[in-house]
Amino acid sequence: MKTIEELKAYYETDLLPILRVLDRDRKKILYRLFLGILLSAVAPIISLYFFFGPVSLMVICFPVWIGVIIYLAISIGSYKKSFKVGIIEQIVRAIDPNLSYNASKAVDKAHFKHSELFKNSWNEYKGDDYVQGMVGKTSLEFSELHVQHVSTDSEGRRRASTVFRGLYLVADFNKSFKGKTVILPDTAEKLLGSIGSMLQSWNVTRGELIKMEDVAFEKEFVVYGDDQIEARYILSTSLMERIVAYKKKSNRPVRLSFIGNNVHVAISYKKSLFEPRIFRSLLSFKPIQEYFEDLSLAIDLVEDLNLNTRIWTKD
Repeated sequence: MKTIEELKAYYETDLLPILRVLDRDRKKILYRLFLGILLSAVAPIISLYFFFGPVSLMVICFPVWIGVIIYLAISIGSYKKSFKVGIIEQIVRAIDPNLSYNASKAVDKAHFKHSELFKNSWNEYKGDDYVQGMVGKTSLEFSELHVQHVSTDSEGRRRASTVFRGLYLVADFNKSFKGKTVILPDTAEKLLGSIGSMLQSWNVTRGELIKMEDVAFEKEFVVYGDDQIEARYILSTSLMERIVAYKKKSNRPVRLSFIGNNVHVAISYKKSLFEPRIFRSLLSFKPIQEYFEDLSLAIDLVEDLNLNTRIWTKD
């Protein structure tokens, strides 16, 4: 399934009946949420009317509040699980039946660390919506990730800074590279011109700055690596054009690295993906189209970067 027209037909025949059932569950959750808020608000009033003092408030209200929170958390968790199995998994299989989906799993943190796409320190790694399988001749896996550096200040307050949030992909490149080639968004040169280019060359933690001859590629990306010859061998004119096209297609910051025999790709998002609605109807086609497009952006990477063309063999 590739076209929106095909997706609309699939939505009408296969997804809409499931969405109607899930939307009834959503309405039940909203009803329970309303009752929970009402009960939480009424409990203190009853406590003050029949009893007196802060102790009575704690004895009566605290168990009520905890019970409401636990009950709603269980209800929403069950609803999300049903949605992901009933809708997201079906969309993945409709795009490519060779792919498998696991709502609670994520790409292993070893891949993220090995990619060298992010030099910032991090100590909290979370993810879900894991997709894995073969796309043609290429092995592919990806998931949504939220990677953070979490610390505690002197007063014990939790502080978190996001290192990466979005889709993270690992695909087989069918070539074992001796070095590493890392491709990052070119923000410094865009903002500062020649000064930015000079600052890029001083980024010793990234390795050697590698200038490419493709003007469109150089405008969007900066390349670092530890082998000039190998980096140029990897980044053929055709591949640079495909990477630029993929960046424009995603319309988001994109990072890539070629290490070992894999290509790693990080596509940044500012929102959680593939989550069901709670306060709006599920019966609209638009969110289904958004889920489809976000999943396709990852899955189509193989075709967009022409990874199925096996021009090399692994060493």
